[in-house]
Amino acid sequence: MTANRHSRRDFLRQAVATGAGVGALSTGLTPFMAMPVWAKDEPPIGTWPAGSQGSSVGIGVAVPRTGTYAVQGEDELKGWELAVEHINSGHELMKKISPKTTKGVLGKEAKLYVADSAAKPNDAVQAEQRFITENKVVLMTGSTSSAVAVALNKLAQREKVLYVTGISGSNDTTGKDCVRYGFRQNFFGQTAAAAIAPVLVKQFGKNKKAAYMTPDYTYGHTVTKAVQDATKADGWTTVTNQVSPLGAPDFSSYLLNIANSGADVLINVNWGHDAVLSIQQAKQFGVLDKMKLVVPYQVPFLARETGGLMQGVYAATDYWWTIEDKYPLAKLFNAAFEKKYNYKPEWGAANAYVSFAHWARMVEEAGTFYPPTVIKTYEKGETIPSLVGDVHYRPEDHQCIRPVIIVKGKMQKDMKGKEDYYDIIEIVPGEGLMQKPDAFGCKLGDYT
Repeated sequence: MTANRHSRRDFLRQAVATGAGVGALSTGLTPFMAMPVWAKDEPPIGTWPAGSQGSSVGIGVAVPRTGTYAVQGEDELKGWELAVEHINSGHELMKKISPKTTKGVLGKEAKLYVADSAAKPNDAVQAEQRFITENKVVLMTGSTSSAVAVALNKLAQREKVLYVTGISGSNDTTGKDCVRYGFRQNFFGQTAAAAIAPVLVKQFGKNKKAAYMTPDYTYGHTVTKAVQDATKADGWTTVTNQVSPLGAPDFSSYLLNIANSGADVLINVNWGHDAVLSIQQAKQFGVLDKMKLVVPYQVPFLARETGGLMQGVYAATDYWWTIEDKYPLAKLFNAAFEKKYNYKPEWGAANAYVSFAHWARMVEEAGTFYPPTVIKTYEKGETIPSLVGDVHYRPEDHQCIRPVIIVKGKMQKDMKGKEDYYDIIEIVPGEGLMQKPDAFGCKLGDYT
């Protein structure tokens, strides 16, 4: 008690709250195993300490299970579920990323609370607000749309509850819309563009005319601009940029404009089912016979869903399962994931798993769930393990510095199995790719 600077009043209150009872105190027993972990005499903030007083801690997940991003949302959810299972069991892989994790986080069981966001910011915010109010969650996650990520960033900062993104490709998430309480493990549009641009110039040459298909929200606009900026020095120009709403059922009018644009390359920034539909319709309209297709920010399951249309196509991705030949932790993850779900993990699941593993590590290192202390542990910027090698989080914008994987769709004759869709062309270190922390206007805000 003295070492942890608990007052007798606090100790009694927590003993009662956790069911330890005054009887235990009267016998001289100190039931620390049942006690919540406290920071040193800090006042309550967010859901702390209420959210970590019992034997478990809650994590709120607002993920799309319906709508245009539903397939990718379900893949993410599987990654979070596996991470929680591994946290609670002290699995070998989890311990390699978070060595102090044995069973639970600081000995407390992690529990998921899940809601369908349908990739709609309002739905996601309402669900997470409910988890905060009713379940006292200590962590939020769930984005697949960057619009959702930005909205949850703002909620996290307002409510002082930690938020880790699931998938978010917009520059703004750790740029102008960054917050002290938000962290992103995956890379983003500018980084993907910086990695893939040299590959495109090498393969297709300089002074090419590009047509863009852009979803009309923060992810789409920032990725398109990033690719334009990254290829400009080599003479690439934009002949048309077709902007479509999220969930568009028909891309024919946009593709007609692209077909008549004289472009050499079609750069499709659409995501989720929108990417699938737009690529399938581009084939139907003969666009893919006229120009090369590039996907600067690859969509999980895109090769499978488009039925072979990704053969020969270059893309940037966060994770592809064949990197297991280079990274031992990826091999462990692939084996555990496939055993549980009967398919090779896509990058949504990999991102989800790692974001929880890193959070568990930071809480264990901090020795408390008190949010400012956990945040400051992230902000030490220490090198830590991940599925794609060693990484670190920048204290200035809470962006994880990690590599970009450039892939090319395999021809069907070269596939060694039903999920052997891509050849890895290059694994590009993130350090030299990412913009400077202040380049996109990040101002993190306050701890308390």
